[in-house]
Amino acid sequence: MKIAIIIPARYGSTRFPGKPLALLNGTAMIDRVVALAKEAINGYSSASIMVATDDERIVEHCKVQGHECLMTSVDCKTGSDRVLDAAVKLTETPDVVLNLQGDAPLMPVSAIRGVIEAFTDPDCHVATPIKQLTWVELDRLRTNKETTRFSGTTVTITSKNRSLWFSKNILPAIRKEDVIRGQGELSPVHQHLGLYGYRLDVLRKFVNLPEGRYEALEGLEQLRFLENEIPITCVSIPVDEIIHSGIDSPEDLERAERLLNT
Repeated sequence: MKIAIIIPARYGSTRFPGKPLALLNGTAMIDRVVALAKEAINGYSSASIMVATDDERIVEHCKVQGHECLMTSVDCKTGSDRVLDAAVKLTETPDVVLNLQGDAPLMPVSAIRGVIEAFTDPDCHVATPIKQLTWVELDRLRTNKETTRFSGTTVTITSKNRSLWFSKNILPAIRKEDVIRGQGELSPVHQHLGLYGYRLDVLRKFVNLPEGRYEALEGLEQLRFLENEIPITCVSIPVDEIIHSGIDSPEDLERAERLLNT
């Protein structure tokens, strides 16, 4: 199985211009993400890593740092479009492509490896990592949403670890929460980590589908799969892993630095 980890890195973010090159504890975010990818594929003989961007400033940074980098079309509407654009330009066509966002410098390596391993199941079309939150983590997520409402995505799952729904709201609603809190440290809420793996043919299909109704409302690409009845396998990571919602704004960057420095 040929695996390609492609890291889409767009400079012109509306909320946070230049985000991939922003420093997190003195290191550019894109450098941290490449380092995570390298650690995750250690031991895999048929795996590669490629940064995909449409901005020369990121290309030049990658050259200096020694990262493999491809220029993609400026017409790519989403990260998934950019990932496919890069995947078809690779010397060797991959069987499985991972979309590891350039603004996810705190992605656990266990999440990346878990997504890769999910594709040993031939019935796995798309895979993404999730984590069951402790009550402390759920309280922190709720607090974060008071100032940045659309940071942090939750997911509901079936008994066979297939996704039911993703939302920027916290799902599920919890009745009698005070009673349930007394039953253990884990809440019933699962947080989604913004990492995706796809079989290449499924990714091709995805980018040619029209934007979904709920995808547009929530601003979540993965809902296009569900709206078109393409199943998503959810890979649980260890509950003791520290996770971060991803960096969409300068406020998120400040939270990440506080997390690293605690």
